[in-house]
Amino acid sequence: MTPQELRAFCLSFNAAVEDFPFGPETSVFRVLGKLFALSHLDGLPLKVNLKCDPEDAVRLRADHPELIVPGWHMNKRHWNTVTVDAELPDRLVRELVEDSYDLVVAGLPRAERLRLDRP
Repeated sequence: MTPQELRAFCLSFNAAVEDFPFGPETSVFRVLGKLFALSHLDGLPLKVNLKCDPEDAVRLRADHPELIVPGWHMNKRHWNTVTVDAELPDRLVRELVEDSYDLVVAGLPRAERLRLDRP
């Protein structure tokens, strides 16, 4: 997955936006103001911080110890840093981004979740 593909995928979700609160080099992807992905898209290797269910986070780190590690500068229980690498299938990266978005949306107040369902 290229940086452009990662950006496009993050922005494909309902109400997703990109902003740069930490400087122009760090893309922050949010849904209704809540962070679901963070990446230095020009970084080599390409990495992205993603929210993750704590049990899944531990399993993913064990399955891919070189590519998925506790979230850099994030709550290590709930966030992973994923190295987007040819060894990690694009399908898995997409699933992890989607899971992160879904977890953040699930944590939104009901009224805000309902706003997302409207066309």
